[in-house]
Amino acid sequence: MISKSKIKQLSSLAIKKYRNSAGLFLVEGDKMVLELAKSHIGIAELIVTGEFEQSVHNHGLRAETITLVSKDELKKVSLLKTPQNSLAVCRIPEQKPLPETLSDDLTLYLDGIQDPGNMGTIIRICDWFGIRNIFCSAETVDPYNPKVIQASMGSFARVSVTECDFMQFRTIAQNSGACIYGTFMEGSNVYTENLSKKSVLVMGNEGNGISDAIKNAVDQKISIPNFSENEHKAESLNVSVATAILCSEFKRSVGRV
Repeated sequence: MISKSKIKQLSSLAIKKYRNSAGLFLVEGDKMVLELAKSHIGIAELIVTGEFEQSVHNHGLRAETITLVSKDELKKVSLLKTPQNSLAVCRIPEQKPLPETLSDDLTLYLDGIQDPGNMGTIIRICDWFGIRNIFCSAETVDPYNPKVIQASMGSFARVSVTECDFMQFRTIAQNSGACIYGTFMEGSNVYTENLSKKSVLVMGNEGNGISDAIKNAVDQKISIPNFSENEHKAESLNVSVATAILCSEFKRSVGRV
């Protein structure tokens, strides 16, 4: 039986200030929860139905507390429209100190991404392309927002997201010998550029793009050309779609795949 106070506590984790205060975030969905068995993320509590209990043991999923509930009880604490059989209350990992240099050949910096679906998809894209680290501005949506976690499809457990002031990050990138590329409509064609083997890719806000402060601090402006011959054409690409295209081109062009 889940108490009313427990339901209230778990529901509050949909809000950033309560997540930060409790140091907890939610992971829902059977596949997503099982991904935690292969991650470093601590699980404070697993709330599962009897149907899912055996999967917990089969996958070696460990938690400080395991609570068995009925499907109806799980619906009361779930943030999903169609809950499955499990919900994990996870501990937000401590943010690592900023590195002195960037270890990966391609790193992302997100400047004010606001949509949780876009953020989660970008995390998933980074996982696909072997990009282990994302840095972001304070204005970027919280990576532990439940909708971000859901959209990442488990990739949140393998990709690190670190909040960092851009100018501080820029110093780290420069110390690493990385070229910082910013995405702009007026930028040069990414397909004709001789891209650096050590790169940072800056992606901007969905509506406003990269902020003026960062715009003046990137090393090179790039864009994805519009190939449409229609008189009326799409004005822009969704930021997560653009991120996927650019990551693919960076990896391909310098022989990283």
